Amino acid sequence: MQSTTPSPSCTPLSLSASAEDDAPYQDLLGMWSDLEAALGLLLARPALVQQLPTKVMQLHTWLQELVAHDSDSALYAMFQLAGTSTVGYSASHALVCATLCHILAADFDLPPHERDALVRAAFTMNIGMTPLQDQLALQRDRPSIAQQEAIRLHPQEGRRKLEELGIQDTLWLDTVGLHHINTPAQAPLMQQPPAERLARILATCDRYAAMISPRRNRPGRSVADSVQAVTGPQSKLYEQAGDALIRCVGLFPPGVYVALSTAETAVVVRRTTDIGHPLVATLLDARKAPLRQPELISTASRAVRITHALPPHEVNLQVNHRTLVQLGMYAARFSDGLHQLVSVPGTR
Repeated sequence: MQSTTPSPSCTPLSLSASAEDDAPYQDLLGMWSDLEAALGLLLARPALVQQLPTKVMQLHTWLQELVAHDSDSALYAMFQLAGTSTVGYSASHALVCATLCHILAADFDLPPHERDALVRAAFTMNIGMTPLQDQLALQRDRPSIAQQEAIRLHPQEGRRKLEELGIQDTLWLDTVGLHHINTPAQAPLMQQPPAERLARILATCDRYAAMISPRRNRPGRSVADSVQAVTGPQSKLYEQAGDALIRCVGLFPPGVYVALSTAETAVVVRRTTDIGHPLVATLLDARKAPLRQPELISTASRAVRITHALPPHEVNLQVNHRTLVQLGMYAARFSDGLHQLVSVPGTR
């Protein structure tokens, strides 16, 4: 579609402008919630799932279709899940990691078999401790000695359980077994053995997502903390994969809350070609009062910039996420510079 209106990077866009585009995307967030629910059922009672390998493959296909439909909306939905969900933490965390792995697989141009093994390992990496993982998300105390031991052993337990449940893909199994890899890399990422390479990519996504997600004993941290965890000086384990992750999702991904230089509070709705300057929708004014109608504005201008990311618990507001996703998609469809991101996941 040719651009017939001013680019959203030039002109604030009223929320009402997206009304005509409502229908095609009105159920997008609902489909993400359905995917999370289906994954939750599979992880909670895997022994009761008939043909589990086929079910996981179906979830993977479902994820691929949702990300291909619009990668920014996918990121928005999954970061909101990561930042707000404590019930069913295991499923929401697995979905976040699988989404990030899917996008990174495209960035690294992994062969189809490696991509499939990586994403399916992300879905199932914690299947050896799903009940414990959900319990820990709600637990105020530090893990007990017994819980710490279960955490330490869960990659091998998950691999064993997946074999029992009929998984025969060795690369998938090996990636699950290695996903807590903690040894320094001996070669650049793409020169490592496939299982090690995939395990490092998965470990990076796992670490990044875990930093954002809330626990009962602490709120979710800001995305800045997650970026530091996978790209900072202590992050040699994640070095190449961490840099690629930030390049793909941005310093401030869709779905993340941010503070603006105007003292307003906003949520990121769209990536741009500049990883540090996304499009945002304002939510709270400088006095922290809810705005009657959010505006979509560029953070690349000197007039408005992002000062820092905010953890979700600092934004005490009921947000109509469906409308904000539609607003971001509207902006992309009428911007030559953003249109490509609607249909090409992970591209820059």
